[in-house]
Amino acid sequence: MKIRILIADDHSIVRDGLKRILAATPDLQVAGEAASGEAALALVKAHDYDIAMLDMSMPGLSGIDLIKRLKLEKPKLRILVLSMHGEKQYAARALKAGASGYLNKDSASELLLGTLRKIAAGGVHIGDTAAAELLRSGKTAHEALSDREFEVMRLLVEGLGPTEIGERLHLSVKTVSTHKTHIFDKLNVESTAELVRYALEHRLF
Repeated sequence: MKIRILIADDHSIVRDGLKRILAATPDLQVAGEAASGEAALALVKAHDYDIAMLDMSMPGLSGIDLIKRLKLEKPKLRILVLSMHGEKQYAARALKAGASGYLNKDSASELLLGTLRKIAAGGVHIGDTAAAELLRSGKTAHEALSDREFEVMRLLVEGLGPTEIGERLHLSVKTVSTHKTHIFDKLNVESTAELVRYALEHRLF
């Protein structure tokens, strides 16, 4: 019985690379691919997959929101997040939202294949860094951010303005500005430059 996998990534070169890796295995089958979160959600609604392999930061619906929407649609679907973002903070949020595993995109293909088989069998995969973060006692300021605020913070750190962030996350500029105010208050920063410095100091992105 083959494990049916949906690949969702907005970069075709990444999807092609993943398909080549999986094509060499007898038990793993790419049963669908999507270039956006919206397309992935539509495919999950229409078809049954064992695992959805998701990029964390696609345009539009993505990240924590996408994980929650997919799990709402198909509670038994296993989700593996593949991301360029460091796992230190994102992995914990992804697992809390319903993902079964989190891998950095620079992981070896053998680890990817092993992880897919592991979560298909009901297991969970998380790296040592993220595991240590989950077990660590004492809260940091950014752990008080909501999932939406964390997404907005990531895009602010990447250099996007409120209008661009609103378009990316399908929010009004006013809502983005409100999130930004809450983020600054919770992290005790007064400018985007200070926010970037905070993110670097805590190795969030």
